[in-house]
Amino acid sequence: MKATTGAPAEGANRPSEGGDPSPRPLSVVHLCTPARVGGLERVVQGLAVWTARAGHQVTVMAVSGPGADLGEFLAPLERAQVPVVRVESSGRRYLAERRVVQKHLRRMRPDVLHTHGYRCDLLHGGPARRLGIATVSTLHGSSRMGGLSHLFEWLQERALARFDGVVAVSEPLRQSLLTKGVRADRVHLIPNGWVPPERYLDREEARRELKLPQDRLIIGWIGRLIPIKGCDVFLEALTRLGPNAPPWHGIVVGDGPERAALEEQARHLGIEDRVTFAGSVPEAARIARALDLFVLSSRSEGTPMTILEIMGAGVPVVATAVGGVPEVVAAPRGGWVVPPEEPEELAEVIEEVLADRQKRGLRGGAGQERTNRVYGPVPWVQLHINLYGTLIPFSTSRSETTPITSPDDT
Repeated sequence: MKATTGAPAEGANRPSEGGDPSPRPLSVVHLCTPARVGGLERVVQGLAVWTARAGHQVTVMAVSGPGADLGEFLAPLERAQVPVVRVESSGRRYLAERRVVQKHLRRMRPDVLHTHGYRCDLLHGGPARRLGIATVSTLHGSSRMGGLSHLFEWLQERALARFDGVVAVSEPLRQSLLTKGVRADRVHLIPNGWVPPERYLDREEARRELKLPQDRLIIGWIGRLIPIKGCDVFLEALTRLGPNAPPWHGIVVGDGPERAALEEQARHLGIEDRVTFAGSVPEAARIARALDLFVLSSRSEGTPMTILEIMGAGVPVVATAVGGVPEVVAAPRGGWVVPPEEPEELAEVIEEVLADRQKRGLRGGAGQERTNRVYGPVPWVQLHINLYGTLIPFSTSRSETTPITSPDDT
């Protein structure tokens, strides 16, 4: 199988793109601290489910506060019968958390520990290495701005330099790792892939679920409501749509600490009646076809899963040119890119797209075809399996592994 998960830059380190090089099934533990399901959590879900489907032994270890509701995160893992180990850890009880995780790793003895997020990188890579477990981390991109973010990122960079492999989900992140001192032979460019939802709701059904008007063009924004995601820029752009724009309605799907401030911004801008704040929507990709246009207005990104899910539904995209976004979105691939922090330019493109139904359809169709062909789960997961296989010794027969198949193949 040839895996094509985005075009690497010249000199980029990529795992082998052939079949699984490992001569026996692998044992892999994914370790994360899941919050409300966002891009990181969907990466863990997709990798775990599809790696298990390939015949490997996969466990997800989820660190969370006591009594945390992880139902949305756990649901697809449970449906796929992927084992989950929950570790309760509150506040800054770092040493206690480390001891519990280390105890589980000593018991399971996986071939690979794959961490996601700065906390897991900082606390658990070292103990795993001392147990002889190969360590891999995915750098998803930053979601922190201001405060202690620079300290966290500096500590994470030092920790990543000691991992056996680090996955960068975009070329800018790969370059950043290299400039921060992570060895080039340990950095692997694997842009995110996407896993289709079990079912997309059709346009009318999705709009009914979200309580959206059926007779308006719907402009959607999906993400965590934190400053780096730029929902404030999206709202500002909506206010600049001119009187000649077709009738429209905006929707913000997601939750987070900035929600109250953003709702107040909408009131201040006079668009509170034209924007729905839907809050968190379980498996939000299901409702993608409610939208006529999706807008990503982030200030920073890796390769956002939301973009892939939206384009996979055939919805055209206008997005800021940050991280790996231009490689995924740029015309004629399924959308348009604009500079970050430029609500005026964002509004101009939105208005142009809303006015041209044929262009929306062409870009949406092109994006859907390319997303399925280039960013599907099979090549994405195969690249990770191949990476794992380069990090550990093997001795048994290649025939014990199972080719990855999609549900349609079974």
